[in-house]
Amino acid sequence: MRQEIIKELELITDEEKRVLSGEKQQVIWDIYSSKDKFEVDAKRLIRQGEYLSVRKHCRFVDFPEHGHNYIEILYVCQGTIVNWIEGERIVMEAGDILFLNKEVKHSIEEAGIHDIGLNFMALPEFFDIPLGMLNKDNVLAEFLVSVLRNNDTGSKYLYFKLGHEPVVDNLMENIALNLFTNEKNHEMINQYTMGLVFLQIINRIETAQKNTQMNYHDILIETTMRYIDQHYRDANLTDLAEDMNQSLSVLSRTIKQETGCTFKELLQEKRFEKASMFLSETDLPIADIMVACGYENSSYFYRKFKEKYQVSPKEYRKQSK
Repeated sequence: MRQEIIKELELITDEEKRVLSGEKQQVIWDIYSSKDKFEVDAKRLIRQGEYLSVRKHCRFVDFPEHGHNYIEILYVCQGTIVNWIEGERIVMEAGDILFLNKEVKHSIEEAGIHDIGLNFMALPEFFDIPLGMLNKDNVLAEFLVSVLRNNDTGSKYLYFKLGHEPVVDNLMENIALNLFTNEKNHEMINQYTMGLVFLQIINRIETAQKNTQMNYHDILIETTMRYIDQHYRDANLTDLAEDMNQSLSVLSRTIKQETGCTFKELLQEKRFEKASMFLSETDLPIADIMVACGYENSSYFYRKFKEKYQVSPKEYRKQSK
C-alpha cells in the first residue's frame, strides 16, 4: 500500500483518542452496538441501503471475544494483528486476509501504532457479484455459498497468508479509497473489485488455511473427493486440475501421497460403491447401472466388479435382497 495512505492511516482517530484518554483502555462499545457489547451490529457500521463499509481497526486496546451479524474481512496493511478464534492464535502480517463468517466469536490482541488493519464489514448481498465471478469448486466459493445460504456447517473462517502481493494490495487499496471518498457507483465498483481480489486469492490458494489450520494438501484432497462424489459418472483428472488451477502431475502425485490411491482408483471405488447401491436397492437392469456409473465396456465392468466383490453383479444382487 502506498506510503502516503499508510501515513494517513497511522494518524490517531477520534475513537483511538477516546480509548487512550480513559483510565482503562477499553473498547468504546457504543460505536459498535446498541445492545449486547459482545455482538457487533451491522446497523451501527454499515449505512442504510448499502452492503459494505470499511473502517480502520482500532489500535491500543484488546478486543474481548465478540461476534457480529455480518461478514468481516480483515486486511493487514502494515505490521501485525493477532486474532484468537476458537483457541487458535492467528498472527496476521502485512498482506494477509481473514474472512470471518457471521456470528463467529473472536478476540483481537492490542495493536500498536504501526499495526494497521482495515476492517471490511459486508452484508451477504454484497457477495452476489463476486461469487458469480468464481468457479464454484474452490474453498473460497464454498465459504461464500455457505454465507449466502446461512449454512451453519460451512467454514467459520478463511485465512489467506498472502504476504506482499502487489496486485491484491492495489485492489484492496482501491476498495478502501472508493469507500472513503464515496465515489459515484462505488458499491458496484467495489463488488467487482472484490471479485478480482477473490480470483487473485484463488490463484495463490496453496497458502490458504481453512478453519483449524487446514493445509494446502487437505484442501486439494477434500476438493478431489467432493468432485469424484458429484461427478463419478464422467470425472476426469485433467478437468479437475484445470478447475483447481493445478498442474496435472502435481495434483496426481498429491492425491497418491495423501490417500495412498491414484485418482483412477478413487474414482473406481466410488463407482463400485454406487453400483452396489443400485444393485441392492433398485431393480434397474445391470446394463443401465453400468452406464449410470460411468462404464461403457461391459467386460471390463464385470471383470473389475468380480475382482472387488468375488461375485458377479447378478449374484451380488441376489445375495443383497
